[in-house]
Amino acid sequence: MEHTDKEKQTKLVEGLERLAFGNVTDAIKLLFCDELNTRILNKLDLFHISEIKRPKGGGIEIKFYDRLKALQCLQELYNGQSSDTSGFYRALEQGVKTFEEDES
Repeated sequence: MEHTDKEKQTKLVEGLERLAFGNVTDAIKLLFCDELNTRILNKLDLFHISEIKRPKGGGIEIKFYDRLKALQCLQELYNGQSSDTSGFYRALEQGVKTFEEDES
């Protein structure tokens, strides 16, 4: 199923808004959960997590996506909407670059 540019833009904005303003309570629950199983993990909203590690010494390390970068991408999107659609594509490209940098 092909998505229109408007649908893609809407999904992008929703994802960025979720990263910028969303609740990270479930990720914090993950830190303090003694028993992890599939049933528990499937119920957790871990959208905001970019990386999870279990260090050799024990425990768990969680990295989150950068809320400020998500806000900056949203600002670029909103500014681009008022002028032309090329702003949307610039913000989209910047968002992809930002998240790729976070992954490396």
